[in-house]
Amino acid sequence: MSRIFGPVIQQGYVVPDMREATKHWLEIGVGPFYVDEHLRLPGLYYGTRYEFELSPAFTYSGDQQIELIQPHGDAPSIYKDYLKRVPEGGLQHIAVWADEPDDVVRRLQAEGRRFAVTQSYIDITRTDRNRHVYLDSVDHPGVMVQLMMHDPLYIKLFGMIKAAADTWDGSDPIRPIGVLLEALLEGTGADWKHGDGS
Repeated sequence: MSRIFGPVIQQGYVVPDMREATKHWLEIGVGPFYVDEHLRLPGLYYGTRYEFELSPAFTYSGDQQIELIQPHGDAPSIYKDYLKRVPEGGLQHIAVWADEPDDVVRRLQAEGRRFAVTQSYIDITRTDRNRHVYLDSVDHPGVMVQLMMHDPLYIKLFGMIKAAADTWDGSDPIRPIGVLLEALLEGTGADWKHGDGS
């Protein structure tokens, strides 16, 4: 529990090979992983707009979400920066919920707290706000904090992943996240921008 940001809900690991990284967690009994390969998302890297390409994978261990991220593409990113420093990969960020990530950033600035906005993902329906914001301490940089928008879809999606992990019997250790997204969005007419998930 952070007195500044609230409960930590996710550990985010940046890895050079997402598929290989899942093997470690599966070996110690944590899974199954829901993967979304070559996901493309618009965002900002130190204030400059890019389209980021990455392959994330999600599972749970108890109440803690485990995320693995493998970066791709030509755009710079905090994930690539991390792998330059730690080629074997490791814990790059922790995540917390935020009703409006941009409001949290403004609050921190008003309180005089020294955090740098390193990367963010833009809301594709409202490009004037960010759905995810990564912060790093200016004075003591290290593991970043991800402000993750408290979105009903995320709540439902992560609940489905947690339920699968809580009852996992070891079968189907790698699963496409698109199956869950399609179930969530069925009948809504909405679409979800995600990779092939194969």
